[in-house]
Amino acid sequence: MKITSRDFKRTRAGGVRFEFSRFREFGLGLAIGLSLSVCVLVWQNYRENESARAAAEQPKPEPRASANASAADAEEGAKNYDFYNMLPNFEVVVPEKERAVSRERDTALTPIERPGVYVLQAGSYRRQEEADRVQAQLKKQGIDANVQRVAVDDDVWHRVRIGPITDLAELNRLRARLRAADLDGGLVIRVGD
Repeated sequence: MKITSRDFKRTRAGGVRFEFSRFREFGLGLAIGLSLSVCVLVWQNYRENESARAAAEQPKPEPRASANASAADAEEGAKNYDFYNMLPNFEVVVPEKERAVSRERDTALTPIERPGVYVLQAGSYRRQEEADRVQAQLKKQGIDANVQRVAVDDDVWHRVRIGPITDLAELNRLRARLRAADLDGGLVIRVGD
């Protein structure tokens, strides 16, 4: 068998046809990929807009808890939310005049009788130094307290908390001691059963 140069030459039409089919396959793959990318992008934007509309239609929860909130509302909220994530977002603001009137009117504390897990709030202060001072004052009296830093409506509060407490007698005794020390021991927070 004799090999000639003609056996190794490509025909011009075959080479062009081969390059054209590869280019066509590449272009088709690129077009499919771009089409899928555009579809995913449109779908994501649609989902984001839908969730934004749903969030806009829902009423915004008030970041401050009202003093007139009923016990039923508190229990319903406890069922739907985790206490430790929800509580730092609430702040009860009581004007100084009302606090003075309520202290004069309510010199005797009403004892807590409902069993459960409670936390006493000895005070809430804007400055860390004030909260640390109250915490040190409580430690001198043998009361273990901690300071919790909370951001409420772009304000930072430092809450002095005692607990959790499960013994009702101890809870009522601590409330009386806080009242005698002229601290805000009136805020009792029930955190569980």
